[in-house]
Amino acid sequence: MSGYTVLIVEDEKKLLYTLTDFLTMNGYRIIAAEDGEMAIEQTNAHMHELDMILLDIMLPKKNGYEVLKEIRKRSAIPVIMLTAKSAEEDQLDSFGYGADDYITKPYTLAILKAHMEAILKRAGKMTETLECGDIRLERATQRVMYRNENVECTPKEFELLQYFMENEGIVLSRDNILNSVWGYYYAGDIRTVDTLVKQLRKKLKDSNYIRSVYGVGYVFGGENG
Repeated sequence: MSGYTVLIVEDEKKLLYTLTDFLTMNGYRIIAAEDGEMAIEQTNAHMHELDMILLDIMLPKKNGYEVLKEIRKRSAIPVIMLTAKSAEEDQLDSFGYGADDYITKPYTLAILKAHMEAILKRAGKMTETLECGDIRLERATQRVMYRNENVECTPKEFELLQYFMENEGIVLSRDNILNSVWGYYYAGDIRTVDTLVKQLRKKLKDSNYIRSVYGVGYVFGGENG
């Protein structure tokens, strides 16, 4: 699991719940705020825990720009602006006030996750290498090694293995896997997960790292676990 703590500042409740569910499912700990004043309060209260802030611009009480300016007086916590405002001027204002990234709505959850991971890496918060038993995964080079031999993976196979390794020991349903790796807007079905798992198992020489959980999905762990 990622273990990162993220403050989501969003006044649209449906979107707030969607983001919270998706990121929690991907191992993030979520703190939420529904207006600008609450965002500042939560930031101050959790200053030393927060790894990132997802910040809407159009908020009640204080807008996102005001919140960002207050945050930057006290902290360099990475901030991604999530907003429907797509004008160049809005983007320049956000970066001028100290935002690290700017994503316009609508966006896919998979794209948001990729942006978050890129910023966490730049901030030195995300480890570049994942290891479990004889498997070693290198994020930056998208390289997988099994028993010191290179494993040729497609980009989606790499993403799936990375998701499994980030959630080692946790039973993952096929729906969770599909939503996290392919995104909520993917038009395929859960058989896609089974097909890719079968491919990964073959490439890992049919070792027992990815184990089936009857009626649910899969769990990833040590070969003898």
